[in-house]
Amino acid sequence: MYPLTRPVMWSFEKYNHMKKYIFTGVMMLAVLLTLHSCKNYLDVVPDNVATIDNAFTMRSQAEKFLFTCFSYMPKDADAAANPALAGDEIWRVANNTTSSFNIAKGLQNVVSPYGDDYWTNLYRGLRDCNIFLENIGKVPDLDELERSRWIAEAKFLKAYYHFYLIRMYGPIPLIKENLPVDADVNQVKVFRASADECFSYVTSLIDEAITDLPESITNAAMYGRITKAIAYSLKAKILVTAASPLFNGNADQAGLKNSNGELLFNSVYDKGKWTIAATACKKAIEVCEAAGMKLFYFQPNFEQADLSPMLRTQMSIRNSIAQKWNSEIIWANTQSEVISLQTSASPKLDPAFSDNTAVREDINATLKMAELFYTKNGVPIREDNTFDYNNRTGLRTAGAADQLLIRNGYTTASLNFDREPRFYADLGFDGGVWYGQGKFNDKAPLELFYVMGKRGQLHGMANPAYGPITGYSVKKYVHYQNVQGSVSVYFLTSYPWPLMRLADLYLLYAEALNESEGPGPEVYKYVNLVRERAGLKSVESSWSQFSSNPTKFETPAGMKEIIHQERLIEMAFEGQRFWDLRRWKEAAKELNTPVQGWGLSQETAAAYYRPVTIYRQTFGVKDYFWPISENNLTGNFNLVQNTGW
Repeated sequence: MYPLTRPVMWSFEKYNHMKKYIFTGVMMLAVLLTLHSCKNYLDVVPDNVATIDNAFTMRSQAEKFLFTCFSYMPKDADAAANPALAGDEIWRVANNTTSSFNIAKGLQNVVSPYGDDYWTNLYRGLRDCNIFLENIGKVPDLDELERSRWIAEAKFLKAYYHFYLIRMYGPIPLIKENLPVDADVNQVKVFRASADECFSYVTSLIDEAITDLPESITNAAMYGRITKAIAYSLKAKILVTAASPLFNGNADQAGLKNSNGELLFNSVYDKGKWTIAATACKKAIEVCEAAGMKLFYFQPNFEQADLSPMLRTQMSIRNSIAQKWNSEIIWANTQSEVISLQTSASPKLDPAFSDNTAVREDINATLKMAELFYTKNGVPIREDNTFDYNNRTGLRTAGAADQLLIRNGYTTASLNFDREPRFYADLGFDGGVWYGQGKFNDKAPLELFYVMGKRGQLHGMANPAYGPITGYSVKKYVHYQNVQGSVSVYFLTSYPWPLMRLADLYLLYAEALNESEGPGPEVYKYVNLVRERAGLKSVESSWSQFSSNPTKFETPAGMKEIIHQERLIEMAFEGQRFWDLRRWKEAAKELNTPVQGWGLSQETAAAYYRPVTIYRQTFGVKDYFWPISENNLTGNFNLVQNTGW
């Protein structure tokens, strides 16, 4: 059995073979413990000075300290802790009170902010990175090439931890170096740096690191360590964030100032930031492709050699994140394996094991997300001239032509028909075929598993503490080789949480280039590469033939809208939408709409397929950034609170 929590000291795992684990219901109740600071102000003074010299007496000890620096990587695959796995694309059972879900419900506060442990933990990580950089020169048995690489990794981690905090809090105090142990109280009470200063500092750290990072890593035991491709890609994402409306000309934050009067946001829009971002994205793409990275296409094994093109496309989409270290993964978080998240996303599928309690499905995709995906023609459902949008909640029965997507003879919502491959790859739904999980013969479609989600059916509503919640399972998280067993047994294949993959980078480049130069062949190229892998025709072809706005892609505003939706679809459920809606300043529109699902308490299709409002989200200007806790403000009078809090 595999534990859900990790020791503080990090060890790199070998990923050269697939491992499967058996989980019990008891294990699924484990929770991830987080660190909490006992100080009321920003913790930048080392509290372990007596042990520092010992940590750098030899290479092996210094390496352990470097691994400790890595250990502060956020646990991105933990749906209870990672707010980016909430927002409006995933919803949880009503009695869930985790930090991420409370943020999604608009319950953030200043007294004891949800997610405040990120502030504590990441600043501790920055402190330890600084300790490492200050002392690594003392290690006698370390060759200079390795020393330089370790220094570069520590600088990269400093950049990443700062960036993580910037996305949450906006302008933050920069911890460029630790204060001496005899620093007086006024030195400790630091100011927030401006947004421009923050982005300048983190990109400069990455620039310093790049030179000494390896081109690639071939030793599987070292996967997860930092390479040039990772560094260039993160720099690109940082610069796209800096160029986006939340940070570039945000008039809503014009009044945010330090206590000394220093403005923390530049409210004047600078188009040149998009040009800089586009250049960085293009460079990152070149470095990644030179290192052999490419969009992932599923290669069937002997048993699946004649797999239908339709299911091959689905498998390419699903495994672009779930097949560890595939050709598309730029960077994955080895500190956060996708384990419990798979059990939280899995519906009961096997009628032979209806008593299975290991798959609890306590998260679901929202109805909004089901409507986000394109039609089979590659355009939004509201724009497709061939799609009956007004009748999307009406009933329709699947026939032989649909049998690899929807169970032949099953009646479900019209919304679930004639959709793009990513819809069927990412989502499970009542009547939807679920390829894999021990059933691989697509030549006998009736042998494949399918979801039975209405009340009284195998996966229908039974226990309010478990799923389903909306009627849409997040199939994307679930490895296709997982197998459900009896009672509390679930054979599960884990994988490290993907932080960046090539499709992400392609779409960032298209976005930045469209913002800086407008639509053109280069913009279309990189969007179309992603669409091609998803089984869709080009933007130009799809919109010209099927959209009610056939020239939409020809204007910067129209192409921006297309790129945004393409990105929200391609990166769905990967923790990107949460941040993208914020940096685009579209969260106030998207997060003020009701969270909806189907009528799960109903037994008949006619009653089940009626949209039901589960929760009414609210989002205001203040919610773009998290509040700094009152304890930190009380302890450091130089810290100022974010706008609206």
